Amino acid sequence: MRFRQSLFWDVDPKKINPKRHAKYIIERILDFGNDAEVRWVWKNYSRPIIKDTVKTSRVLHNKSKALWSLLVR
Repeated sequence: MRFRQSLFWDVDPKKINPKRHAKYIIERILDFGNDAEVRWVWKNYSRPIIKDTVKTSRVLHNKSKALWSLLVR
C-alpha cells in the first residue's frame, strides 16, 4: 500500500517500513485513516498486535483509543 502524505505528515511515506514501523502505522491509521486504510491494517497486522498497540499507545487520541479498545477485545 502506498501511504497518504497527509496521514504521515511528519515523515516521508516512501521510507515507512510496514514491519519495522507497525505500531506507528497502526496508531496513525486508527486515529486518522479512512475505511480502506483501516481495512488494510486489519488485513496486514494480527489482532494481538493491533490490540497491544491500542492498549499501550500514548499517542492515540482518547476517543480513538476508547473506540478501538471496544473493537479489539
